[in-house]
Amino acid sequence: MALPPPDPQFVLRGTSAAVHTLHFSCGGPDPDIPLLFSGSENGFIHVWNLKTHRVDTALDGHGRKSVCCVKTMGGKDRLLSQGRDQRICLWHLAEGRTSVTDSLFTEHVGFCRCSLLQVAQGRWLMAMAARSLEEVQILELPSKTSVCTLKPEVGAKLGMPMCLKLWQPSCGSQPVLLAGYEDGSVVLWNVSMGKALSRLSCHQEPVMSLDFDSEKARGISGSSEKVLSIWSLNEQQNLQVYKTHELINAGISDITIRPDKKILATAGWDHRIRIFGWKKLKPLAVLDYHTAAAHCVSFSDHSSPRDRLLAAGSRDQRISVWSIYAHT
Repeated sequence: MALPPPDPQFVLRGTSAAVHTLHFSCGGPDPDIPLLFSGSENGFIHVWNLKTHRVDTALDGHGRKSVCCVKTMGGKDRLLSQGRDQRICLWHLAEGRTSVTDSLFTEHVGFCRCSLLQVAQGRWLMAMAARSLEEVQILELPSKTSVCTLKPEVGAKLGMPMCLKLWQPSCGSQPVLLAGYEDGSVVLWNVSMGKALSRLSCHQEPVMSLDFDSEKARGISGSSEKVLSIWSLNEQQNLQVYKTHELINAGISDITIRPDKKILATAGWDHRIRIFGWKKLKPLAVLDYHTAAAHCVSFSDHSSPRDRLLAAGSRDQRISVWSIYAHT
């Protein structure tokens, strides 16, 4: 008989608004306090101390417009955030500072989260939806130099980019980008050449979220439909549908594969967090705690497996934190 799903290990309250994005910073050999960053609909970024379960710092840099993405850049003190005020902000949080040190204007009105990839010490590539409806812009940070703009072929009719994932096939190889679009397709882009390598129609509706496992050359995407699409990338750089998984209820806001590639989590419009084995997409658990749509899921980067956590943020203004399959 299957074990009943666990209760959250703890719940974080106090954002006073729907939670749209989460990002852990717990790794590293230093005995630093593990942190969870959350971005809310009211424009605030909260820095949660995971030992006290309280907010250490509240950052206000997006003019009370919803924060859709928060990422650390090589450590807890350097932060990137993206808001619906069409700004991407860079923060230096060392020595208690709480002000934006640099920012750039995205000119994009959608809610497509940017994607970051570290390409060298102190150097990053960032993909973001561009001003023109179907385009994606690649910038280098911190210089903010434009690398390229990815434009679909004339007549492709992909619609807006909805989700982005920059990655590098192997050390020293050229970065590539996976982008999910409004028309339900996923496109693989060669960033240095600025051209599309492969396109796959995997959903009838806009692709809301995707994640990719570069070791297995396999990815997963979700949309507003009742289906998860799993696809693979062959050696000719062609995307192919690998399998699909039918869901009970429609609508996936977010998908993330745990860093060890053993399990994945989805955030559903039906308020539930679903856990699957990544190898065969076997359903493992349904975490039923939230009372409104779940917007985001994030796995912690603790170096020790037994410390690993899963956090979920919801429209109900709460963040549930779970200790789930930490030992597998």
